[in-house]
Amino acid sequence: MHVVGLIPARLSSTRLPEKMLLAETGKTLIQHTWEAARATKSLDEVYVATDSERIEFACRAVGASVIMTGEHPSGTDRIAEAMLKLPRQPDIVVNIQGDEPEMAAESVDAMVKALKEHPEASIATPACPLYDVAKLKDPSAVKVTVTSSGRALYFSRSLIPHSRDMPIEDVMEKLDGQPSPWLLHMGAYAYRREDLLRITKLPPSKLEQMERLEQLRALEAGMIIQIATVSGHSFGIDTPSDYAAFVARYRSSQK
Repeated sequence: MHVVGLIPARLSSTRLPEKMLLAETGKTLIQHTWEAARATKSLDEVYVATDSERIEFACRAVGASVIMTGEHPSGTDRIAEAMLKLPRQPDIVVNIQGDEPEMAAESVDAMVKALKEHPEASIATPACPLYDVAKLKDPSAVKVTVTSSGRALYFSRSLIPHSRDMPIEDVMEKLDGQPSPWLLHMGAYAYRREDLLRITKLPPSKLEQMERLEQLRALEAGMIIQIATVSGHSFGIDTPSDYAAFVARYRSSQK
């Protein structure tokens, strides 16, 4: 199977303007993400997909391959266009968020492995056990429930599953080394080529619009999403404080 990683990157950002080009570490944010993607074992090629000439210039300056696209409402639509422009059409496309420079190779490789091992699945995406009570209650932290075989049942910004008889703090205290019953979804996806094209042709679904979660469109259409459970999660960068924390972690790792 030919597997390609695509990193959608746009210049505009409401909460953190031009975040892809921030470079307090000596590298742009998009360079960090591209380098992390290249460190994976499962990707045969990695491209940045963008409609910004400034991002294109910054990427090509460090040797990154770039595919220019038109403007799109979502990263999924952007990578679908980029995929069709590839010199060789892939069997699997991995959507790697441009603002997650610390996405572990483990997560990318686990997604690709999940699709290879589950031919019935259209999409694979990573999740990790969630132990942070504050995140459990945070609607920006997306939770996912799964079947015994790892198929996604539902994604929500609400707490799922709901603990009816015991406060979640008490549930955590009683785990005693057992895995958390809650899974935190991480925003990266591996698609089979034909399913990526299919999902971009579907209209936004009712649940997707209510939760503001694009992956629910696939579930409502009957597509199987396989969850790749990994050990930890990465940190998306959406605000100045997120970026400052990333810079601090990076500088600490270089000492």
